Amino acid sequence: MSALNLEVTHVTRYDYAVPVSPALHLAHLQPLSDAGQSLLGFELSVHPAPDELSAETDVWGNVRNLFAVVVPHRSLSVRATSRVSLLPRFAGLQAGAGPAWESVARRLRYVARSPYEPAVEFAMPSPFIPRLEALREYARPSFPPGRPVAAGALHLMHRIHAEFRYDGDATQVDTPLAEAFAKRHGVCQDFAHVLAGSLRMLGLPARYVSGYLLTTPVDGEPVLVGADASHAWVQAWAPGTPGVPEDGWLDLDPTNDLVPGTGHIRLAVGRDYGDVTPLRGVIRGGGAHTLTVGVHTRPLEPGAGPVVATSPAGQEIGR
Repeated sequence: MSALNLEVTHVTRYDYAVPVSPALHLAHLQPLSDAGQSLLGFELSVHPAPDELSAETDVWGNVRNLFAVVVPHRSLSVRATSRVSLLPRFAGLQAGAGPAWESVARRLRYVARSPYEPAVEFAMPSPFIPRLEALREYARPSFPPGRPVAAGALHLMHRIHAEFRYDGDATQVDTPLAEAFAKRHGVCQDFAHVLAGSLRMLGLPARYVSGYLLTTPVDGEPVLVGADASHAWVQAWAPGTPGVPEDGWLDLDPTNDLVPGTGHIRLAVGRDYGDVTPLRGVIRGGGAHTLTVGVHTRPLEPGAGPVVATSPAGQEIGR
C-alpha cells in the first residue's frame, strides 16, 4: 500500500478591542500517529511568544499543547504546521460480514466480574451529545434485527447525509444538539453529533473525530465539504468486521457521505466537540474580539522532509 504525504497549515488569529493579559490556552492541533497515520513533523508557532508551554497526552492518546501568554497583547496568532503520512484505510471493508448490532450492544452491558470494555465510555451521553429519545427513533430504521453493526452505521450515515443540509449559518458552536437535529441544517460538527448520538441511543459506541480534509483532492475527485477548515466526523465501534482495524473503530464522514480513505487527517478523538476543540482558553480583558481561521492541506512531493523533528514530548514551539 502506497502512502500519501500531506502538509497542513492551520492559522488561528484573535484580534481584541482592548489588551489581554494573561491568556491561558489549550490546543488540539497535533495530528495523531498510529498504524494508519504517521506524524512526520509538527511545529506550533505562537505570537506573542508564550511565557510558559508544555505538552501532554490525554487518556485517549491525543497530544495537547498548553501555553500561557502573560505580556499584554491585542492580537494572538497561532500557526500549526503538520506533515503526515497516510496509508489507505478500510479498502477491504466488508460491512455486511461483521457481527449483528445487537450482539455488539450486549457486549457493553454490565455483568459482575466481567472484563471491562473501554469502548463503553463512548456509548454514554456527553456534554454536547445528551440522551435524546428522538435520536433513538431516528436510528431504528437503520438497525433492523440482525443487521451487522457496520452495515447499520453506514445506512444511518447515508440517511443523515441525504436528509440534513450543510448550512454554515444555521448553527453555532454551542447550539444544542436537539435544536440542530430539529432544524435538519448545520455544519460538520452537527452532522457528527447527530450520527454519534443516534448510535449511542442504541447502545453502540461512537467517537467524535476532529481533523482536516485534503483541500484539493487527488485524481480529479470532487472537493469535499469541510475542506479549508477544521472538519469533524465519527468513528463507530464495529469490532470483528473485516476491513476494520483491530481496535474496532470505523471512520464515517456523514457530511460527505463516505468512509474516509487517505484524504482525512485525524487530529484527536473524544466524546464530542468539547473534548477536542482545536484551540480554547481563558483570558482576562479583550472585550469584543474577532476570530479568523484558515486551513490549507496539500500533498507533498515524494521525499519531502519533516517540518521539524518533534521532541520526545511530541511538540515544538517557535516564533
